[in-house]
Amino acid sequence: MIEAGEQAPDFTLPDQGGNQVSLAGFRGRRVVLAFYPADFSPVCTDQLSVYQEVLGELEAQGVVLLGISVDGAFCHKAFRDHLGLGFPLLADFHPKGAVARAYGIWSEEFGVSGRALVMVGPEGDVEWAHLASPLELPGANLIFDALDQRTPA
Repeated sequence: MIEAGEQAPDFTLPDQGGNQVSLAGFRGRRVVLAFYPADFSPVCTDQLSVYQEVLGELEAQGVVLLGISVDGAFCHKAFRDHLGLGFPLLADFHPKGAVARAYGIWSEEFGVSGRALVMVGPEGDVEWAHLASPLELPGANLIFDALDQRTPA
């Protein structure tokens, strides 16, 4: 898995509306990439719901939250609408898992991304990363703890 201090691989992926979103477009801002295996799975549903609950607090700290999985944009739209999410879900769909591979969290065994959080700093460097076990729900407390230890943007 990618580690703190490394340059975050840039990417451009479609969001739930088919709009192209690039990591480079957020330069100057702190971004948390929330990688998850699949829309509508129980743990992923809980994980993203938790992040939605604290979205306002993250945004107040200047953080942009992006969800990423290998599901397609149409599936992301349905999942986002179902949960009432206020942050983009990006489709690492084709080539399948290319971004997850670049970040070192691809699961060849299951054909999906691992469950991970990666904090990218304003200059595009990885400030913090956490790889969860398959059924672990990486809580928002992990993000807030990492933010408390960061250098101000």
